[in-house]
Amino acid sequence: MLMVVLCCNILYSSIVLAQDGVAGINEATNKVKSYFDAGCNLMYAIGAVLGIIGAVKVFQKWNAGEPDTSKVAAAWFGSCIFLVVVTTVLQSFFGI
Repeated sequence: MLMVVLCCNILYSSIVLAQDGVAGINEATNKVKSYFDAGCNLMYAIGAVLGIIGAVKVFQKWNAGEPDTSKVAAAWFGSCIFLVVVTTVLQSFFGI
């Protein structure tokens, strides 16, 4: 009899402590949305720093007269554009 009561108490306590899965997913979504603006600003800042570094590298190659300056300029410019486009697309995709 004592064993049955003990088993019932254990099962009841596990049912009481169980949480709704939808509530947990909604809470996680709200937390991600709250950090998203800061993440976007971080992506823009990284893009700005990469743009400055790329401009200096391209300027050095241009002054040195190296023939692959246009390839390097396109690569740096493309990486900066990629960061901005990815941030914008993610904002549109998630509706934030």
